[in-house]
Amino acid sequence: MTITRRITLHDGPDGPFESMAVVDTAAAGPQPGILLFPNVLGTKEADFAYAEKVAALGYAVLVADVYGQGKRTTRADANPALYMNALNADRALLRNRVNAAHDVLKGLAEVDAARTAAIGFCFGGKCILDLARSGADIAGGVSFHGVYDAPPFANATISARLLICHGWDDPIAPPESMVALAHELTAAGCDWQIHAYGRTGHAFTDKSANMPEKGLAYSPDADRRSFRATVDFLGDLFG
Repeated sequence: MTITRRITLHDGPDGPFESMAVVDTAAAGPQPGILLFPNVLGTKEADFAYAEKVAALGYAVLVADVYGQGKRTTRADANPALYMNALNADRALLRNRVNAAHDVLKGLAEVDAARTAAIGFCFGGKCILDLARSGADIAGGVSFHGVYDAPPFANATISARLLICHGWDDPIAPPESMVALAHELTAAGCDWQIHAYGRTGHAFTDKSANMPEKGLAYSPDADRRSFRATVDFLGDLFG
């Protein structure tokens, strides 16, 4: 096994974009492909490291840039949600960008284009939900401490199976929004499951999150449990 990173430049709606392919160059043939959508800050080292964990399980991963090349923020910025807010205000553009990223994933030489899925963190959880809501031909998706508000237009029939990993005390996605998502997914014909972790807030997979006063904090237990659930979920999709 030889896990490598490869910067992947590509066009898309209002592009260009700079994503990162994380693949096993020693694999015998095409592998199932996984889109990884980052949190509010955009692509960064933590995403690439998580992608390496997923690639080591036998998947080819694309850490997807949905903001545009060079458009990144940090928690220290005056407006770390700058690029996220622009896409929250234009859900049609977000839908088009996540589908364009899926097309890039399917075009990677290491990927079996007939077997793809997506995972996402925080805003990235919204990205995987909107990808599924669009009717994209992903086999499944996993949202970690995602954001659940539906777009202002009708869903397609959702063919993807979805795993929602949710912190019960998440102030950004309180329990009633999780229940509303369950009703929405049921109405769209989706095969879904929700894992809710008690005494857990937002950003529970993010080791850099340390704002408990705002309900954002890393939880090693929820991080471990959600990763284990994801391993089982992906294995069920592609086993």
